[in-house]
Amino acid sequence: MQAALGVTAFSLTFPATAWGLEGFGPWSLVAVRCVLAAVIAGGALLALRVPVPARRHLAGLAVVAAGVVVGFPLLTTLALRTSTTAHAAVVVGLLPLTTALFSALRTGARPSRMFWLAACTGAAAVIGFTVQQSGGALTGADAYLFCALLICAAGYTEGGRLARLMPGWQVIGWALVLCLPLSVPGALIALSYEPVHLTAHSVTGVLWVAAGSQFLGLVVWYRGMAAIGVPKASQLQLAQPLLTLVWSVLLLGEQLTPAAPLTAAAVLVCIALTQRARG
Repeated sequence: MQAALGVTAFSLTFPATAWGLEGFGPWSLVAVRCVLAAVIAGGALLALRVPVPARRHLAGLAVVAAGVVVGFPLLTTLALRTSTTAHAAVVVGLLPLTTALFSALRTGARPSRMFWLAACTGAAAVIGFTVQQSGGALTGADAYLFCALLICAAGYTEGGRLARLMPGWQVIGWALVLCLPLSVPGALIALSYEPVHLTAHSVTGVLWVAAGSQFLGLVVWYRGMAAIGVPKASQLQLAQPLLTLVWSVLLLGEQLTPAAPLTAAAVLVCIALTQRARG
């Protein structure tokens, strides 16, 4: 149940970001998101008297912060200025495959041929979808999304390594806290340059991406994995891109082309095959 709640929280990230952009600029939205999430995480770490991580873990936490706390939110937010959430969901649906690739490179593992075949097929499906939707050429938004895939995969890989040494929620919690010396002045500067128009949508959006996506979603996700095991939890996450497509229609009124759900389903099958091959 908790793992399913985590996947639901993550699937709402792009629609909530689109809402946030109705009242915030991209830079201020990301900076405010980081500050609010860090305050929540810092409060939890302080209340539970969690000891400060050892110095040897700081480099890994810095990678998590760069990839998951700053890089992915910023790049996807910049992309969503001109891209639909449905389009972004399909492209970022490739994230589990990209993370698996980074993990193999980081650990020196040698996945099977089935793994690589499924991974390449999924990547080809997403690239074909992106080019077709963009009229035959990649757009600036697509470049942001593909860069977001790479930097987030690096953050996820390093976070997965650290999660063997400390509870997963503490990994993201300390990564958020580490970013405060940058996110607080960044928020002040961004808010002074980008006009803010507070609306119900924009406030709800920024609160959700900060509390729901960036921190609480990860808390229930990691607890869910501990309860039902990583294999079962990973199968639930396969539904995330398709859930985001549903939210894009229900919350944003976007019109889906037939290619979006078909490509998302194809990627889902490819990810399932890579999970089986790795298992």
